[in-house]
Amino acid sequence: MQTVPQPPSTAQRPPPSADYALQARGITKRFPGVLANDCIDLDLRPGEIHALLGENGAGKSTLMNILYGLYKPTEGAIYVGGKEMRFSGPSDAIAAGIGMVHQHFMLVPPLTVTENIMLGGETTQGGIVLDKAAAERRIRELSASYGLQIDPGTRIQDLAVGAQQRVEILKAFYRNASILILDEPTAVLTPQEARDMFGIMRRLADGGKAIVFITHKLKEVLAIADRITVLRQGKVAGTADPRTASEAELASLMVGRSVLLQVAKKPARIGETVLRVEELEVKDNRGQMAVDRLNMQVRAGEIFGIAGVEGNGQTELVEALTGLRKVQHGRMTLVDRDVTLMGTRELIDSGLAHVPEDRHKHGLVLTYSVADNMCLSTYDEKPFASGPMRNDNFILDFARKLVKKFDVRPTSVQTLARNLSGGNQQKAILARELSRQIRFLVASQPTRGLDVGSIEFIHKQIVAQRDEGVAVLLVSAELDEVLALSDTIGVIYKGKLIATMPRTDATREKLGLLMTGGTVSA
Repeated sequence: MQTVPQPPSTAQRPPPSADYALQARGITKRFPGVLANDCIDLDLRPGEIHALLGENGAGKSTLMNILYGLYKPTEGAIYVGGKEMRFSGPSDAIAAGIGMVHQHFMLVPPLTVTENIMLGGETTQGGIVLDKAAAERRIRELSASYGLQIDPGTRIQDLAVGAQQRVEILKAFYRNASILILDEPTAVLTPQEARDMFGIMRRLADGGKAIVFITHKLKEVLAIADRITVLRQGKVAGTADPRTASEAELASLMVGRSVLLQVAKKPARIGETVLRVEELEVKDNRGQMAVDRLNMQVRAGEIFGIAGVEGNGQTELVEALTGLRKVQHGRMTLVDRDVTLMGTRELIDSGLAHVPEDRHKHGLVLTYSVADNMCLSTYDEKPFASGPMRNDNFILDFARKLVKKFDVRPTSVQTLARNLSGGNQQKAILARELSRQIRFLVASQPTRGLDVGSIEFIHKQIVAQRDEGVAVLLVSAELDEVLALSDTIGVIYKGKLIATMPRTDATREKLGLLMTGGTVSA
């Protein structure tokens, strides 16, 4: 492990070189009141997979947005092949050979693979008529050349998540990218799809492509990276060789302290059934059946984890359980009370707490202060209000206590929620939901996009609720998270709970097969 406590001076920096695919020199980016990047240097060699690690708010996204032309640096320079570049937008970065695959795919579901890849870079005959046949031929050639295995005529909506990601990579190479930025490329993949993705990355690097790999998964970094750079508080905190570095060392470099990477929990003391779901049917936004005759139960003192590839009914199931979506058929019982037709407020009064998968849409009012968000569920009750009047002093004092207890770090409790980092937004939601007496906690994607420090804290809070006798339903696309936290695991596939097992019987391989509709031997 090599730490870099201070950025090198201009005199110490090696000069730009054509031997490097990309070099960032002294990149600084200031926003009003925020220094997002502070004199960052980054070198990327052809044929290299260079991993970029860091906490939420460490400056990774800002740096990548600068390299891709979405932001202009306040100071510093970017060199591609030793030549200085000044990007006025992503089109300039693309023209320089830089491609970026975002964590949330930029694809149009009803269109075909060819149509999506052509968007913004259309192949034409005579500069007038679209030449889809020529584009399709080139996509087939690229697919075969890089081992990406995609049928150009397939509609995006009919592709699995892993295949959609291959389309995004093809889209970059269709535009002649030699440098590829991959932002959390395995976030929504099964273990088998992640292994396939690593194989693709290695083949691309062996073919001379330069890859920046952004992830929160330390195991993946050590498995696939050739070099590692860690950012902390907008600066380069250190570099590491994956052949000699450990997960603990990387986590400590990211956070600035030692981090507990394994979830510490006692054996479960499982009690009575708190939630019972019987023959549940729920439709998605298109009117298609998303949850199909699903049965399950979650008991007091138990974490019931649901594993599954995203898009198999998890979102609709959680929305039905929390009163956000209408139930078509079946029955839901919470603490022996039929709650099938209840709205969200009635469910909250019945002991429900909900950490939603989309913290912006369902977790927070971004234009409200942290203090107001802390009492969204109780703002009209004593002591938060007296009749029609808010008790502002109590609300502010209540928020200050929660901020301290749950390690939320706003400038003040009157800071707008939209100005918090993702980790602090998630901890604010958790603080609100766990600040009252609850019987049933639904935690949907509770650590998505968060750094190891925030993940450690949130996992501790979930386990603490389970140890206090709360029934916990955990829905996560992170298989490691499901395995680490759960006492019982159910696998959802095409809206059905196709298998349920004790955690002790579950393995990554077994769950990965079930998640894609496969079967496992008894």
